[in-house]
Amino acid sequence: MAIHTWDYEPQALEVNVSELLLATADDSDDLVDENVRQVLHDLREHLGMEVIFVSEIRDGQRMFQHVDTAPGKELIATGGGSSLEESFCQCVLDGTLPRLVHDAATHPAFPQLPVTPFRVGAHLSTPIVLANGKVYGTLCCFSQAGDESLTERDLQKLECVAKITAKRIDIKQARELQEQIAGWELQPLDEKHQPATFGAGFKR
Repeated sequence: MAIHTWDYEPQALEVNVSELLLATADDSDDLVDENVRQVLHDLREHLGMEVIFVSEIRDGQRMFQHVDTAPGKELIATGGGSSLEESFCQCVLDGTLPRLVHDAATHPAFPQLPVTPFRVGAHLSTPIVLANGKVYGTLCCFSQAGDESLTERDLQKLECVAKITAKRIDIKQARELQEQIAGWELQPLDEKHQPATFGAGFKR
């Protein structure tokens, strides 16, 4: 199945993207497989942004699990990472920065934002929340220039893809747990480790 247009209402978009990602989830061992990459690429182009990425938060770091960029805009790369505390992701998570920003460089919160090696203008970000309530990471996209045309509907599209990405991660983690459990073997206890019999040593 392919997404030919992003001109869906967010609810319809979620159904379409869900069908695409979940239909192939059991056939891939990759967290971010080719179908996910295509969806992210198409969303980045639809929003007119330069960079889109899925990050995982781990041990105080944000790790870039997948990055898609416009040609000549390779500002960050898949496999890279940085301190979470020094990222815009953390600013969105703690509420310092809203999820939709038309131009971070002119936003009132700019003085509180971490210094970046390049200008960040338009910025959209949303957490990837798993079924157990844990924040896995974030789905973000940005451009160096500002963009006043971005709307709440654009943010909702990003949020839809983040929700389906979370379901994709839940499926993969559940499958890994099942594989782990299937590999467990019950071993008989030796006599030293046998549990004591109730009543042993007691006389009437």
